[in-house]
Amino acid sequence: MYKKDRYRETDKMSDLICDNYPMVLVMCRFGIKLGFGDKTIGETCRQNNVDVSTFMTVVNFLIEEKNSFIDENVAKSLSVEALIIYLHNAHDYFLNFRLPHLRAKLVGSINDCPGDVAFIITRFFDEYTEEVDKHMRYEEKAVFPYVRGLLEGRKDTRYNISIFQKRHDQIEMKIIELKDLLLKYYPGEGGHSLNSVLFDLFATAQDLFTHNLIEDNLFIPAILVLEQQT
Repeated sequence: MYKKDRYRETDKMSDLICDNYPMVLVMCRFGIKLGFGDKTIGETCRQNNVDVSTFMTVVNFLIEEKNSFIDENVAKSLSVEALIIYLHNAHDYFLNFRLPHLRAKLVGSINDCPGDVAFIITRFFDEYTEEVDKHMRYEEKAVFPYVRGLLEGRKDTRYNISIFQKRHDQIEMKIIELKDLLLKYYPGEGGHSLNSVLFDLFATAQDLFTHNLIEDNLFIPAILVLEQQT
């Protein structure tokens, strides 16, 4: 399948998704609905009241697999409101769907292993979920209200985005440890069910990694510009 190195708003949305299926999550997190037919990316975004420039920046940032700050001109072109919607929907996806669904699959797949081992694996996953929840709740309760205040012209002198930047950790690391634990030390045959869980663990770790990249390299630069303007 041919994949473009960079997409434009005149490309069809269906081509973007079919060429890069993880983009269906990006589309959903921006609030774009299915059923867009043969519309272009730009037409689909405008139909769903999504800032085209911000959508294209996120899409191409992920496709090009960048891992560095964008320049100030790109940061100025981003819609902070659109980024908050994207990040909030991603948090909802991880906390209320992806991780609970993955836990249920994990518990079901380790039924046949010794009870003490199943307990350790499940506890490891639950502790990881608590870390993710704490990480994302902080953003929802501290970072996003601060940024919304900036958008309304109010600047809280007790806080700035650099505080968030310094404490922002890589929340996908512990799930990688769980994946390694199952791969190297699981005391059973596993089978299709456990292999499916492992596949989901790989995918979830990658999804969380790219989520952090967007926060570090797109969201934070956009807020730094907003702070200068407020």
